[in-house]
Amino acid sequence: MKELFIKYKKQLIITSSVVILQLLFGFDPKFCIINIIWLFV
Repeated sequence: MKELFIKYKKQLIITSSVVILQLLFGFDPKFCIINIIWLFV
């Protein structure tokens, strides 16, 4: 489990920060799509 976390640490941090920002500032589809694309680059 720890190896899995280390492997996907960047994606987990970005995903959680995106979710928190979406909750704080309201849902913005453009912002969400840009961040999802950023995750897979």
